Amino acid sequence: MFHVYRSLIFILCSLLCLPSCIRDDSPSGAEGVRPGDRLPDFTVSLNDNTLVVASDLLGKVAVLVFFHTECPDCQKEFPVVQRLYDYYRDNSTVKIYCISREEPADEVAAYWQENGLTIPYSPQSGREVYNLFSERGIPRIYVSDKHLVVYSVYSDNPIATFEQLKSDVEYCLNGN
Repeated sequence: MFHVYRSLIFILCSLLCLPSCIRDDSPSGAEGVRPGDRLPDFTVSLNDNTLVVASDLLGKVAVLVFFHTECPDCQKEFPVVQRLYDYYRDNSTVKIYCISREEPADEVAAYWQENGLTIPYSPQSGREVYNLFSERGIPRIYVSDKHLVVYSVYSDNPIATFEQLKSDVEYCLNGN
């Protein structure tokens, strides 16, 4: 009987520890890029083969969205970002790019096509670019000013609204 209780306690403790094994595999305590920080140096290739380097964004207002197409909050955020992209489509001073986290190009392309998205995206099969900005949590949206300084950061709690993002972009366009 004692062995049964000991086994049950072991199983219960193992189940309680399971969530810590499932979450993002990153060290705790790292905040990542915050408002006031400079954009990290990064290079991504977009779906149209355009190469984007962080320094290319100097003099531009940038909205960078990190995502995974299977993430429910990301799926809720895509229509907001698409609306923002459509709003600023003809403004060459505003750049909006979506960057996947650990998701291959074919999966991202299929999702974009199925959902009628036209936002430029960079499929990333790993976390190298994402890890320059953060260690956990998607969606993650960074709005930076013309000097490559991050003005605002949004995550999934709560997800960003069109009005918030537009307000941030307008501030960075007019206030800097």
